[in-house]
Amino acid sequence: MGESLALPMPRSLAVPARAPTNKWLVTVSVSFGTLMGAIDASIVNVALTHIRGAVGATLEEITWISTAFVIATVLVMPLTAFLGRLVGQKRLYMASLVLFLVGSALCGMARSLETLVIFRIIQGFGAGALQPTEQAILRQTFPPKEQGMAMALFGMAVMLGPAFGPTLGGVIIDNWTWPWIFYINIPVGILGLVLVQRFVHEPEDIMRANRAAAEEQRKNVDWSGITLLCVGLGALQYVLEEGQRNDWFDSRLIVALALVAVFATAAFVIRELTAKVPAVNLALFKDPVFLSGTLIGSIMFAMLMANLFLLPVFMQELLGFDATQSGLSLMPRTLIMMVATPIVGRLYNKVSPRLMIAIGVVAFTIGAQIVHALLWQGIGFACLFVPLTTVALSRIPRTKLTDATGLNSLLRQIGGSVGLAIFATLLSRYATVAKSALASHLTPFSVATAERMRQMTQGLAARGLDPASAAQAAPAALAGTVARQALVLSFEKVFLLAGICFLCILPLLFFLKVDRTAEAGHKPEVHLEM
Repeated sequence: MGESLALPMPRSLAVPARAPTNKWLVTVSVSFGTLMGAIDASIVNVALTHIRGAVGATLEEITWISTAFVIATVLVMPLTAFLGRLVGQKRLYMASLVLFLVGSALCGMARSLETLVIFRIIQGFGAGALQPTEQAILRQTFPPKEQGMAMALFGMAVMLGPAFGPTLGGVIIDNWTWPWIFYINIPVGILGLVLVQRFVHEPEDIMRANRAAAEEQRKNVDWSGITLLCVGLGALQYVLEEGQRNDWFDSRLIVALALVAVFATAAFVIRELTAKVPAVNLALFKDPVFLSGTLIGSIMFAMLMANLFLLPVFMQELLGFDATQSGLSLMPRTLIMMVATPIVGRLYNKVSPRLMIAIGVVAFTIGAQIVHALLWQGIGFACLFVPLTTVALSRIPRTKLTDATGLNSLLRQIGGSVGLAIFATLLSRYATVAKSALASHLTPFSVATAERMRQMTQGLAARGLDPASAAQAAPAALAGTVARQALVLSFEKVFLLAGICFLCILPLLFFLKVDRTAEAGHKPEVHLEM
């Protein structure tokens, strides 16, 4: 990831110099793990029905295999730097990838809900450190003038995973059996391990800084901070993942866990700001560039994930697409993202990040309201993710990059969970309101209702039902039509709201601090205490 400098030595004492790092080989090597982790967060969703039948779980119980993975991933993200200082960035990445692969193999062999949930937790623990570590490695590998390209490559792995996940899952389910959505990780992961071992090397300055910090960590392990972090984040993520299914604050469990999340998180923040050697370096938020970039990024990621959720549901619930068809229908957005993201990375040093983000917001808003505008959404993704992640880390010292990427990934993940929770709730509630409004017009005295009932009865009779059965089935058919139309109105309202909310983010760009001197390589000394 960088060439070490050494004083000239006598020929007899010279040590063969390490070959210069090839940044593209490093990028390919560390992208395998991040891409697989991102895919696994969404690929399971298309297989829930098949898995539910295999393990004998109810519809509510089976959602735990997704919830457990997300909670485990979130718990590890902010601790990535803490763990990396103890064992080294490269070793942490490889150990995490091995743990992820072991979890994947065990998930494929699981035949009960309990064991599957436990193995998904193991898989999530492995996936949690992959994304922040790759982000830090790429920032340390690429020169300052190419940081935009580094984050473009990282963004492709982060964004393409959720986009490809449902499509890949649908193909596997349609042609093989559900364990293969886990087994497919193993050969890909082994290839990634070989490449990381061969091509990724830690810079000398990072290794020296980590060794010094590790000595202090071992003497002052922040067990209190780690415990509060796990309790607070675990409770928060459970509330976000399960709140909709439990009617939010009508559930005593959700209320209790929400209170635990608030108090544990507050205690964690106080602890980390006062600990001698904190497990999570919250002092990084003293840098206004990192603070503004990370917070705005988390808000935008909430909107992005909400829109990623809405379109597949719309296609499957209302257009009758199966998982494979909906995934293929979204492929234009994925392909344009693959093309546009490197271009945005190239333009980063030539165009104002605020301008690129504004273009991304407008493009994504256009694409949020009409299904066939997926190309605009792809362009919007690229224009948003690359400048936000690049700006946020522009002033962070190299030795603190893993701390910063862990926090950046954490807030991005929480933002995505918040966006999904809000829009899933709104979609359900808008549909209920619309259904009540439509049903109020269906009265025995309505001429239009009587005419529709007559048409449905005739249609059912034409399909082979006897007159009595057709008359009995017509009210149920009419109720189904009402529910379908209510869902259409709900989607229309939610898409419109998503577009308006996204435009409302534009004023937040005023608070986005951009320091071009730091990005150009003239990085000022930013002393942030641990």
